[in-house]
Amino acid sequence: MSTHRSGFVNIIGNPNVGKSTLMNAWVGEKLSIITSKAQTTRHRILGIVNGDDFQVILSDTPGIIKPAYQLQNAMMQFVSTAFEDADVLVYMVEIGEKALKDEGYFNKIANSEVPVLLLLNKIDQADQQKLEEQVAYWQEQLPKAEIHPISALTVFNVKEVFDRILELLPEAPPYYPKDQLTDKPERFFVNEAIREKILKFYQKEIPYAVEIDTEEFVEDEKIIRMRAVVMVERETQKGIIIGHRGAALKRVGVAARKDLERFFGKQVHLELYVKVNPDWRSNQRQLKRFGYDQG
Repeated sequence: MSTHRSGFVNIIGNPNVGKSTLMNAWVGEKLSIITSKAQTTRHRILGIVNGDDFQVILSDTPGIIKPAYQLQNAMMQFVSTAFEDADVLVYMVEIGEKALKDEGYFNKIANSEVPVLLLLNKIDQADQQKLEEQVAYWQEQLPKAEIHPISALTVFNVKEVFDRILELLPEAPPYYPKDQLTDKPERFFVNEAIREKILKFYQKEIPYAVEIDTEEFVEDEKIIRMRAVVMVERETQKGIIIGHRGAALKRVGVAARKDLERFFGKQVHLELYVKVNPDWRSNQRQLKRFGYDQG
């Protein structure tokens, strides 16, 4: 009888190194939203990959930053918990990048008691000499880590790293039901689909002042009816989100609906509203309501 391996594989790194792209490639579903802006990932999102004799619980965490307000403090709490329950740590960097923006987290990686896989991403943008220099640099910085050059975008070496993770996982029964894909509820993915479009379509501070609250999610045989509120911090932001005669908000709704129909596999009716929720990013009660409370 073959053994069963299960464990938590936690992916950490600076913003914009491709963590979400990698996790989505391994899971085979778009669980983590992806944009070119920093702080796209705000929560710790689990993606569960099941096989006959394994269960890999992947964890995509926010990119590591120096917190400037309460929301960012909560985001970094998600990173801290990722160190606590990891069976394998995946530390993702890109070509030309140096150490983490937080020295304390970097020291945790260097002194980790669980296996560390350092993934050197975006190697499709480097020549052989640059790659060799980077490998040598990271071998000196983290002598205990295994270094794997990859390209998350072109999926180069991604399967090989996953196979290595399977070898490193402990023997254990599955932690989650075998048909489960994530730990997040359906409304979370509605929120994230809308927030992704806001990150893509709006500039400057606007996307960072936004939170989404899906107030209604009713599923029938052929259609899912959703109503979601876009929270902003100021009246001026509300006007920008809505746009002239509602055109900007409509653009968000149409694009998010298309993604949600792909994700849920059926027709979606999505209604969007905008409300002002002053200073929600610095309000502990509001952050708890939006799922940023760590205890």
